[in-house]
Amino acid sequence: MGRAADLELLDAWRGGDGAAGEALFDRYFESVYRFFGNKVGRDIDELVQQTFLGCLEARDRFRGDASFRTFLFAVARKQILRYREGRFGGRASESFQDSRVADLDATPTQFVVERQEQALLLRALRRLPLDLQIAVELFYWEEMRSADIAEVLEIPHGTVRSRLRRARSLLRTHIEELAENPELAASTLGDFDRWMQAVQRALPAEDRHAAPEHSGEA
Repeated sequence: MGRAADLELLDAWRGGDGAAGEALFDRYFESVYRFFGNKVGRDIDELVQQTFLGCLEARDRFRGDASFRTFLFAVARKQILRYREGRFGGRASESFQDSRVADLDATPTQFVVERQEQALLLRALRRLPLDLQIAVELFYWEEMRSADIAEVLEIPHGTVRSRLRRARSLLRTHIEELAENPELAASTLGDFDRWMQAVQRALPAEDRHAAPEHSGEA
């Protein structure tokens, strides 16, 4: 099908074209899988599938003001919030955007890292409030602009940079607390950008699955 526009593929898939769904899934599977990779464990495949199907369901509400990729991550964020709400037992008082992945007592294993710095960075990321973790990962791993991150998080554009600064400050604190020794903390913090890029490349490529089935419009 070539490099058809994302929305063309989405609309064709919605109309029952399975090949269009496969093309869209192939195009964004790795990014969506990575999004969930340091947040959940065994349920990651289900959440990936739900995210792509969620884009189909929300197509009429997507006006095209942002890119499809931004829309996709906004749907992925809603999926993880819904997932966490279920895991927390639906406690109305819980602010899921401010809660942490580490509070779920889950142990995501989707990243296979070779260096202590990478493992430490992943642990520290999971201690951030969820929306700060999402902001950092979208910025470093997906190279998203602040305007797009704002769309995903449903916040004013002008607050994204302050969110990222706060996230970096908290990461420094968590890295220093979690490091086995000061040298490991210094090594991780001293080349932070490189370690973030190394973690981004640590997602296993063999975890590719088929696109979710969709029968088309009724």
